[in-house]
Amino acid sequence: MDFVLSGAAACGACLFTNPLEVVKTRMQLQGELKSRGTYQVYYRNVFHAFYTIGKVDGLAGLQKGLVPGLFYQFFMNGVRLGSYAIIESSGYIHTNGRVSAVKTTVAGAVAGVVGAVMGSPIYLVKTHLQSQSTSCIAVGHQYKHQGMIHALVAIYREQGVLGLWRGSSAAVPRVSVGSAAQLSTFSSSKELVIDLQVFPKNSWLVALSAGMISSVVVVLAMTPFDVVSTRLYNQPVDHLGKGQLYKGFTDCFSKTLKKEGLTGLYKGLGASYFRLGPHTILSLFFWDELRKFYKQFR
Repeated sequence: MDFVLSGAAACGACLFTNPLEVVKTRMQLQGELKSRGTYQVYYRNVFHAFYTIGKVDGLAGLQKGLVPGLFYQFFMNGVRLGSYAIIESSGYIHTNGRVSAVKTTVAGAVAGVVGAVMGSPIYLVKTHLQSQSTSCIAVGHQYKHQGMIHALVAIYREQGVLGLWRGSSAAVPRVSVGSAAQLSTFSSSKELVIDLQVFPKNSWLVALSAGMISSVVVVLAMTPFDVVSTRLYNQPVDHLGKGQLYKGFTDCFSKTLKKEGLTGLYKGLGASYFRLGPHTILSLFFWDELRKFYKQFR
């Protein structure tokens, strides 16, 4: 039940934050092909990107990749948060009755690795679909998938089973770092808010406040990994399924840093927070409330 509740909480958050995920993906991809002479600045900031995509691609364009996004959130976060919930209920993250920062970080990282490996194929498809756009505002490589199932079948036929996990070398550290930062700060912040007695112990405002604190740490820790992950997943591949722009995580990270500087690794930071911030807050809030409701119901 922990896995189901965790997946449902993440899907609830995804419904609200998917348009921001589309904006974030587009902003992270622009500038990637500058050396090939196809670079043009389309999105000056998150608000301009949101307006431009909505104007050119319509409102439906802002919800691209929603179906694989929901599947990804259910499976990845279902496994990640569900694993963490089991670790937490076993008492592992506590030392002398208090939350241990080291143990929560390790537990969050382990749970993140499991979730990232499980959700990698769906995240690959989601990135492809969210990057698809009208040619006049297109950034990054453009795949011609007709939907999630079509994309999975096409990738499998062209690249085999391993092709579905292309880009996982970036996804695993991205989710692992983000998960460790998210869950450790959420558990610690939740305990701090309870100790300060700002709100009643079982108030929904406790989880909401802890989620807001956690969201800032998550965005700062995850964004460089997120940029690299997006670019690895979306890059064009040859007939053998090998990336034509980057060889792997380290190559993509170093090339982005060299060509675009540190700011290149933090591209779409505003969009990342507008997406990851609310998503972190909502998913952790829904997760905490659903678990409390289930305990009372049971």
